[in-house]
This record gives sequence, C-alpha cells and structure tokens, in this order.
Amino acid sequence: MSHKPTESLDRRDFMIASIATVGASAALAAHVGKASAQDAAAPSADAAAGAPSATVYTGDVIEGKKVVSALDVNDLEPGKKHLLYFQGVRMPTGQYWYVSVTVARGAKPGKRVVLTSGVHGDEMSSVHTVHSVMNQLDPAEMSGTVMAVTDVSRPAIEGMQRRWPNFGRGNDLIDMNREWPGNENGATAPSRHAGLLFNRLLRPNADAAIDFHTGTTGFDVTAFNIGGTDVPEIKAMLELYPVGQIFDSHVYPGVLHNAFVDAGIPAFCPEIGAARVLDLEMISLFVEGTMNVLKHHGIVAGPMGRTGKDVTVFVGNSAFPILATHGGLVEHLVKLNDKVEAGQKVAVQRNSFGEVVAEYTSAVAGEVTGQRSDAMSEPGNPLAFILFNKAPPEGVEAYPE
Repeated sequence: MSHKPTESLDRRDFMIASIATVGASAALAAHVGKASAQDAAAPSADAAAGAPSATVYTGDVIEGKKVVSALDVNDLEPGKKHLLYFQGVRMPTGQYWYVSVTVARGAKPGKRVVLTSGVHGDEMSSVHTVHSVMNQLDPAEMSGTVMAVTDVSRPAIEGMQRRWPNFGRGNDLIDMNREWPGNENGATAPSRHAGLLFNRLLRPNADAAIDFHTGTTGFDVTAFNIGGTDVPEIKAMLELYPVGQIFDSHVYPGVLHNAFVDAGIPAFCPEIGAARVLDLEMISLFVEGTMNVLKHHGIVAGPMGRTGKDVTVFVGNSAFPILATHGGLVEHLVKLNDKVEAGQKVAVQRNSFGEVVAEYTSAVAGEVTGQRSDAMSEPGNPLAFILFNKAPPEGVEAYPE
C-alpha cells in the first residue's frame, strides 16, 4: 500500500496547535511583567538584545566548579580553559538544575563560537562530539573563545530520553527543542530553563553557534547538517563538513539554532546518526568539520581538514515522510543514503502471521535520510524520510523528525 498524503494531517494540525500555544504562553508571560521565575533580577535591556552582561557568581561551588547565573566570557582569564556550572531552572523541590559549561578562552581576542548538545536527552553522539572538539583546543594558542554546553536538558539526559519530564501541571513530556528562545516567566520548566540559558548564557556569548543532535530513539539518521543556505555565513559553515547530506531548510519555530538565527547569530544543526549510542566513526566526521569551522573563524590555526568538497554531498530542501498505515513488523528495502526514485518501494510490513499487510513507496526522488530502527511500528509512526530537492507534492506536509 502506498503512502497517502492525508496521513500527515493529524501531525501537522498538532504542530500548528503547538505553535499557537507557544504564542499564548508568551502573551501570558508578557502580562506577568516583572515577576521572575528564578527569584533573581531579570537581564538588562542590553542583555535581552544580545549584548554581554556581567558575569554573576552565585557563591556556590559544585565539585570544585564555581556556579554562575549569568556569564560574559570576556570576564574570564585569557589563555585558559574554564569549567563552570550554570544555574538553570528551579525544580519542584526548590533546588536548581545545573548545566555544565566549558569555556576555552583564547590568549588573543577573536570570534566567539558556542557549541551546544543535550537539548534532547537521548542524543549521546552529539555530546561526545562536543567533548572531542573541546579536548583538542589549546586556549594558549587560540584567538577568540569557544564555549560548550553539553547537557542543556538535564532532566531528559538523566533518563536518557528525548523529552523533559515536567510535573508542574501533572505528568508531561516536553520537547525542549520546541521551546527556544524560551521565556524566563513561562508556564513550564523547560520554557523557563530555555529562557535563562538563552538570555544569560548562550546568546550574549555567541558570534556563531552550532547545536548538535542525533536521531531520536527508535529512528536512525544519516550524517547530515540542517541550516538555511540563503544565509551566506551559515552556508559557508554547512559546507565545511565531510558529510553526505545537507538539509537546506529553516525547519520550524522553537528550535535552538533558529533562535540564534532570529537573534542575528549564524547557526545550524548537525545530525549525527542514531540516539543512545556513540557512533565513533560518524562522530569523527563532525569533529573534523567543527574544527574546520573554528579555523574558518580564525579561532584556531592550521590547514583545513576534509570538507564537503571532498565528498559527494546531496543537498535537499524538504524531507518527505513515509508514515505507517498498519501495525506490524517493518522490513526496509533500502538503506540510509540510498538514492530512490518516485514510485520505488522502500519498505513492507507484515502482521503476526507473516502476511504482507502494507507496502510503502516514495512519492519523490531523493536520498534516504532517516529510517525507523525499531522493528515494530503502529499506524502513524514515521518509517522513513526521503531528502529531496523540489517542492513537495500538493497536499503533503514535509517535515523532519
């Protein structure tokens, strides 16, 4: 059975409703006024506009590392690597969620690049990628600053799950990568946490930013970058990675790299394979590409590594979803990065008797960029995404997972 366009309507309607909810929450927060969810002074107007605010130390020390509630990397000693904790949102107990901050401040002035991971709690290869980059840096030889935050969504990471378990209004699971730039007085803890991090830590210290991700649990993806190539500074960074695919898209509101872009800071999102595992071979590609970005900005010296020019890069502007119409065991007929043609069969599904109950075809020509890795699926689950480079067929909503 072929994929039917109408099967994506429920998810699209849900996304639209979610966006409307975010807008309503923002209006409510504006009405609240000066109330602060953190019982602390709100950032100044300059900080809200993206200008660095003075570093604020809380006076606490955790595992020998000082805690800050606001950071200006220019306050840190040059030529050294600094390990800090940032005081995030309060928990129901009244204690705080802290995130780890590593700052490599160069001996000489230069650009500031922010590296983030852990916005989703099941994405381990993205965390390891940032660790690997930071471990290569020698601040004494650098011009500029690289700041890394590798555990943005701490509660989700504690459970190695995609979403933040939120209990403010009963049990809920919230995707933090739909909350940016956040709201310090928002209705949920993830929204407030995002607002604190973005206003007081991330945006004030970034001339460029990279937000690292992987596929979600149960879904495998290729090595690819997401970003808008219509922005020259972003296009230049996207092409510095030796990976096989670029998704030329601004995707949807609420994701972290788009919050940076909306604030005038060039940013994009690498996707590094499957969730919950360390794919060391794939990680090495993104470490190499990220070091190229730092060389591109003059932060570190040395020759460029491999870039997109050294591999065959497929660039697409849409991701076509193939959704399950039945429950049962899924058998993929193509692999990640395979080229497919419109009408080509890409998967079959069998019931408990082993009978084929559904056959799935691609409605577009492109490359396989993601596949369900869980062997079973119920109706409505994405089975595959096809990256392609033309307008989607009429009535089909194209989106990435």
